[in-house]
Amino acid sequence: MEDELLEATDVITAGDAATDDEFSLVREHFEADALTDEDMDLIADTAISLIRELVLFFGEDRLVIDEYDGDEGELILDLSGGDLAVLIGRHGRTLDALQMIVSSFMSNKMKFHYPIVVDIEGYKSRRKEKLESLARSAAARACRQHGSVRLAPMNAYERRIVHLALLGDDEVSTHSEGEEPERRVVVTYVRA
Repeated sequence: MEDELLEATDVITAGDAATDDEFSLVREHFEADALTDEDMDLIADTAISLIRELVLFFGEDRLVIDEYDGDEGELILDLSGGDLAVLIGRHGRTLDALQMIVSSFMSNKMKFHYPIVVDIEGYKSRRKEKLESLARSAAARACRQHGSVRLAPMNAYERRIVHLALLGDDEVSTHSEGEEPERRVVVTYVRA
């Protein structure tokens, strides 16, 4: 398996020299805050090729990848088809790892960071809605109890969603405490 992964990495990186010139132009456009549709297509196509190569190691070859722009300007790649539950993993941990690999690879290849979100069958969208609901419930409970509510440990992405969900609520404040992987959000009632 390790040899297959190294071979796939060689295949993926073999085109690096040829695409460096293309990405230097994309980088110039990015720095000027003027990415073109062609630039976005190149970024998306490169990320999609990497994802297709990676999911082959899980035996998945019937993959459909929808690409669209997110609310905050990020490129969202939503995977569907076949049995992708193994790629989500327990509490989304495998999906988080896939996200990290794709983001790291793309940042290294392009020489700048462009936000790319990898989702599987809308899992992150559903998880975001659930976290926002959890945040509102925690805020209501903190207000009722005139105290603090500590949420379960979350990764940085999920903690950010909770913080943003309660940003406009003047009755509560939020902060994170603890060390990874036990870092969590605390929602605290503040007198209005």
